Amino acid sequence: MPPPNLKILAYEDTDLGPLCLRRRELLSEPGTVVTEVTLNHEFLMSSYNTDSERAISKRSADIHGGSGLKALVGGFGLGYTARELLTDQRIASVEVIEYLPQVLQWLQDGLIPLSSELNQAAGLQLTSGDVYQRLLGEPEQKYDLIVIDVDHSPADQLGSEEHVFYTASGLESARKHLTAGGVLAVWSYAESSSFSEALESIFDIVHVEPVRTFNPMVQEEQTDWLFFGVK
Repeated sequence: MPPPNLKILAYEDTDLGPLCLRRRELLSEPGTVVTEVTLNHEFLMSSYNTDSERAISKRSADIHGGSGLKALVGGFGLGYTARELLTDQRIASVEVIEYLPQVLQWLQDGLIPLSSELNQAAGLQLTSGDVYQRLLGEPEQKYDLIVIDVDHSPADQLGSEEHVFYTASGLESARKHLTAGGVLAVWSYAESSSFSEALESIFDIVHVEPVRTFNPMVQEEQTDWLFFGVK
């Protein structure tokens, strides 16, 4: 039986392991309620701290520098990456490809904090599928921004096998889906020199940027990493 401050909103079996959506009140901050996702019994994401998820969207648009931008997002999560793009006047449209259809159903069922806003959002297209499969194939259309927030890091992936996307050949395929001046952005909880080197071998300009935030739940600063490749 879950503790009284914890409510299980959904629990689903997937080919990546059990997927759980839960809501709880923080014992360290009474009155603060957060929504969290775990996958295969490992913590995946939370509505409590979304700084780096929002930062990757803003920085992608900043680095590009244009307007009327078409964006592709790999991984819906709790929707904060897509929402940041949708609220940016430089962005014309956002397509999100989410591997787990259960996550998109949570949105439709109103189970996540941004459900009401995103279910009514103009310019948002939700696609159930594999973003890596899309990017490794021949492009049917091109994007100004491609934002990937799928795995924990290039070296710590959700699947059991290392994905070719994070290699030079995978990035070369992904690059074909960008317009001239387009930006590929990848979220990670850890720095990765091998991934940086792969980016530098394919893209004309590469930025690697830390996003540091203080996490009061563990009383320490945490750092996420954003990787950008510019075509």
